[in-house]
Amino acid sequence: MRTSAEAIVVGKQGAPDVIASFDFFRQHESKARPALHSLTPIAFSRNARFSSTASSVVDLDHSEHIPSDGNRTRGALVILHGLFGSKQNWSSLSKAFSKDLNKPVYALDLRNHGRSPHALPMTYTQMATDVLHFIQKKELEGISLLGHSMGGKVVMSLALNPSLPPSTLSNLIVADIAPNRGKLSEEFMNYIEAMKKIERLRLRTRKEATQVLQEYEKDASVVAFLLTNIIIPSDSSEHVHFRIPLDILGDAISEMGSFPYAPGETKFEGRTLFIKGEKSKFINRHNIPTIEAFFPNMKMQTLDAGHWVHGEKPNEFKKLVEDFIREES
Repeated sequence: MRTSAEAIVVGKQGAPDVIASFDFFRQHESKARPALHSLTPIAFSRNARFSSTASSVVDLDHSEHIPSDGNRTRGALVILHGLFGSKQNWSSLSKAFSKDLNKPVYALDLRNHGRSPHALPMTYTQMATDVLHFIQKKELEGISLLGHSMGGKVVMSLALNPSLPPSTLSNLIVADIAPNRGKLSEEFMNYIEAMKKIERLRLRTRKEATQVLQEYEKDASVVAFLLTNIIIPSDSSEHVHFRIPLDILGDAISEMGSFPYAPGETKFEGRTLFIKGEKSKFINRHNIPTIEAFFPNMKMQTLDAGHWVHGEKPNEFKKLVEDFIREES
């Protein structure tokens, strides 16, 4: 089994949140101290996929919406974004979920995204470890985990961890991604190169940065999404830069196409919902058998949307998620 590498924290960008719009995202193919009570500490051997040592995890930045009864731990919904995204992609839906479900909702920035620390390694194993650390630190129990795209692979990786206490996870919700291994589109590396070029050119305005990105990507909604990561200087002597660590993410692109488990190696038998975009190919007839092997109690719903299902059809997506969580209770 794969051994978790030690995390190397390389910095943290501390800029104000940039609110992301729900624009269409075009299809692309190819020992933190354990919780004192409610959660059983997870013991890991040297060869375990997940490590709970303090040196291997980072504290994830997050937003939270707490219901009026003050409940912060029971039945929480924890949400994870996709590649180049952040918790801000989920700001409107997070608030709506908490209000409708009367449950605490936490949206996280994964490592090397948003306002969370920049750290190595950038792997699904390590990102799942970070999320587990967050869950234990907050003493959450009976949670629902929701992840989109890269975040979907993170929540699946955590759910499939055989050492995860059964009381931790009640519902798993995966938005338009499958637990398969494959190569990501070259366009993702093109985005990294475009953002690096913007920093090399020492530009000063959002307009200039937009023009450079448009040389690499014609879809205005994708450009707008990528620009949610930009920091515009307040001092005219400074230059625009990106809050995400471009070198780390560039080196990790191939890893983002991977998955830490093979079919038949483990499975999660809890309640699982997959939400597929009808116009997206990330979930398809070739990988649905793999999904069923990992998640034998899964159900699938399809929305008339592309990969960015929660952005294109937010109301329909919200209803599917809320109905699924309510069914459990």
